[in-house]
Amino acid sequence: MTLGRGLCIITGASKGLGRALAHEAAHLLEPSSVLLLVARSGALLKKLREELQSSIGQQQLEIHCITADLSTKEGVNTTLKVARKQKVLNETDHVLLINNAASLGAISAFESFTDVESVNSYLSLNVSSALALTAGILQMFPARPGLRRSVVNISSTFAQQVSPSWVLYCTGKAARKMMFNVLAEERPDVKVLNYSPGPLDTEMQEEIERVTGIAYHLLPCQESAVKLMKLLLDNEFASGVHLDFFDV
Repeated sequence: MTLGRGLCIITGASKGLGRALAHEAAHLLEPSSVLLLVARSGALLKKLREELQSSIGQQQLEIHCITADLSTKEGVNTTLKVARKQKVLNETDHVLLINNAASLGAISAFESFTDVESVNSYLSLNVSSALALTAGILQMFPARPGLRRSVVNISSTFAQQVSPSWVLYCTGKAARKMMFNVLAEERPDVKVLNYSPGPLDTEMQEEIERVTGIAYHLLPCQESAVKLMKLLLDNEFASGVHLDFFDV
């Protein structure tokens, strides 16, 4: 099984789960596909592209790095502009958008969040940009016979579970889950998956341990990435469902 001749867009692709997903997708896309890697660090994206080109050999896969801050209007527009330029626009049979870019935010008491600008900045990256980018991609690739459109939201157990002092993170994840549930209801022709990848061995988990003193048993990013790709290949999940790594 493959992901087809597709256009695959991965945000937050420079490290962690996004990087692992890029490695998996590169081997599952058919020849003449396009892989768009989006992140704030151009240097890390360039290194990732070199790794992918080395690992896939002569496979015909276009890999483009997009250095963009998705918390800004300019970052979202830059990503959409590059996507619009791809030759596969009218030939692809699968458009796959993986909304992975996200941040932890401050872990602090509810009463500490009095700065509207800092709260809006957090929500801009973690909610608004995912909405605007997804809407733009769906406009760019309207429904047509033979075209599969898939949207993945990298979620968390905190999208459904309350945790004291995690107001920003819980709010962002819950809002994203509901946002993509609305998409699933509104557009039955778009396959939507909310995927909670489990506690991963990433810089975010290091920060969580530093701030809270809580250490989780961490999973390799590659292990969770493989499971997500299997879900997409099997394509048997109900659109809009929220699936956790440990439940599939």
